[in-house]
Amino acid sequence: MTPPPSRSPRRTLTRALTVAAAVTLVSGLGVVAATQANAAAGCRVAYSANSWSTGFTGNVTVTNLGDPITNGWTVAWAFAGNQTVTQGWNATITQSAKNVTAVSPTYANSLATNASATFGFNANYSGTNTNPTAFTLNGVACTGSTGPTTPPSSPSTPPSSPSTPPSSPPTSQPPAGAKVDNPYAGVAGYKNPEWQAKANAEPGGSRVANNPTAVWLDRIAAIEGTDGSSSNGSMGVRDHLDAALAQGAGYIQFVIYNLPGRDCAALASNGELGPNDLPRYKSEYIDPIAAIQADPKYAALRIINIVEIDSLPNLVTNTSGNAGGTAACDTMKANGGYVQGVGYALNKLGAIGNVYNYVDAAHHGWIGWDSNFLPTANILLQAAQASGSVNNVTGFIVNTANYSALKEQYFGIGTSVNGTSVRQSTWVDWNQYVDELTFAQSFRNQLVAVGFNSNIGMLIDTSRNGWGGSGRPTAASTSTDVNTFVNQSRIDRRIHAGNWCNQSGAGLGERPRANPETGIDAYVWVKPPGESDGSSSLIPNDEGKGFDRMCDPTYTGNARNGNSLSGALPNAPISGAWFSAQFQQLMANAYPAL
Repeated sequence: MTPPPSRSPRRTLTRALTVAAAVTLVSGLGVVAATQANAAAGCRVAYSANSWSTGFTGNVTVTNLGDPITNGWTVAWAFAGNQTVTQGWNATITQSAKNVTAVSPTYANSLATNASATFGFNANYSGTNTNPTAFTLNGVACTGSTGPTTPPSSPSTPPSSPSTPPSSPPTSQPPAGAKVDNPYAGVAGYKNPEWQAKANAEPGGSRVANNPTAVWLDRIAAIEGTDGSSSNGSMGVRDHLDAALAQGAGYIQFVIYNLPGRDCAALASNGELGPNDLPRYKSEYIDPIAAIQADPKYAALRIINIVEIDSLPNLVTNTSGNAGGTAACDTMKANGGYVQGVGYALNKLGAIGNVYNYVDAAHHGWIGWDSNFLPTANILLQAAQASGSVNNVTGFIVNTANYSALKEQYFGIGTSVNGTSVRQSTWVDWNQYVDELTFAQSFRNQLVAVGFNSNIGMLIDTSRNGWGGSGRPTAASTSTDVNTFVNQSRIDRRIHAGNWCNQSGAGLGERPRANPETGIDAYVWVKPPGESDGSSSLIPNDEGKGFDRMCDPTYTGNARNGNSLSGALPNAPISGAWFSAQFQQLMANAYPAL
């Protein structure tokens, strides 16, 4: 993926004002189809408002506790103040004066007993944004329990004086799909059958094929699926979600990866959308994904989105004034396509009750310098604010599709050699971090400090950072020269930490698991092992993927990798295509060993 910049000083971005995000949940009742007049009726409604100065994002989850609804549902309520809905999703929302109705979309007219539906909206207000406290569903008042009810003549009106709703739904019966603190904990991950088939076809591949890996949505066609002739295979978003249900998986991971002007600093992972295609990104890419993920059929499945890798950090490090800065990154910084695109994705996907968004936060060899650390946290905050609320962000992921070692066992940032700090070595190059775990934990603290929620979690992609095999050091060097000491002691065996494409000598890392370290939600395999980072030479394709010399093993480098050899494997296909030689190498060099 995108290489790190040099460590030259960067312009510090001005910190944007933190969103005032107030989240409250209201317990109400009201669900049931208009069947027999004496049919048992009941529901639970969870309502949240993520507010800022003049607007807010509302999320509503309704859970049916009564008879099945088969011919469509309508949720209604009345605002207490001057709230005005401007946009809705996953329901058709209309407003007359203070009264609001949300009608089920045609693809989700049914609501079985104990099933939930989630929809959301954006709205404006001034003064006090008091939450509604009473709801109806199909004309039946929300009462809090099942049993015969009498529908009111109009949507229930909140009391004239503001009331303080409970801070969460009833603990005895939380709504289906209610968010948990760590979506990876206590449940099994989805095993992508397309990746499994490729892994199982390799000699020895069955040893790793049962690990959960992410599904990459790197173009619009991937949403519905392809004919199987491309590297992305034939399964679409709904196919994968259905397969996850069939497996009994507790979570599934998608990579949201199709920003306009995607990956402005690396040609191998460029995409199909041009720098000014933000409207297409919204309407043709994010909206359809959100519509599928919001299907109540999947409400019990934890859907995890890895949002737009290699995007926002580029705006800090790879624009003009930085070594190796590009005109493409200048364009994306100037037109706001990355910030607004990520903000839109977080808004639409974050409105779904069982969806969890983790935003890409690069890696230690990219933003581990003081000049990049805080500015990157601030640009991530700007994107979250563009979504309407930091609450749309569950956490962040580092080392996505990269090779940085999880832990350097034989030296740390505080190590000195003959009185010289390892920071002065050519490899560390004055960075504040030497591995991904210490970086992820520290960057989490920085993200909380700039305004993100204190319970955010971090993910680390360990799919290719094991660095096992015969080249792995077994003890610290005894050299008194700092460069020799670091080079003989380091787990990461790359020529330069800026090398990112199909690295020679890499191995599978820690297997996916939840809660491995403090502040870390999970180790994950987001980059499916065996899928290429980019082609070793120009290969024409219809996926918008270019040829980057960093994937050419003969390339002697640029300013961003210290003018070093690329360290790439030869004969690689385009990014995302299966690369058997790489997969075999990853298994041979796995750490822990297979």
